Amino acid sequence: MSAFEADDWARARAMPAAEEIQRVRRLIDRVSGDLDNLTAEDRTQIDQAVAVVRRTRTVHLGMPRVGQPLLDVRPVRTLP
Repeated sequence: MSAFEADDWARARAMPAAEEIQRVRRLIDRVSGDLDNLTAEDRTQIDQAVAVVRRTRTVHLGMPRVGQPLLDVRPVRTLP
């Protein structure tokens, strides 16, 4: 298989099917419509819940921070 054929194959496998895209769009439309019918209190509670989830899902990119090793400050014992 040539590199170009592999690229086409990978692209086709990575893309969702058109029916999956349509299904997700219908779901988004239905949820958006349901949100419009909520009371102000219910909407406030949902906004607060979303904010909590977003705060807990923060992602730290890059190298993790690693602390420096602690010095061994214990005195060395010598045997008599």
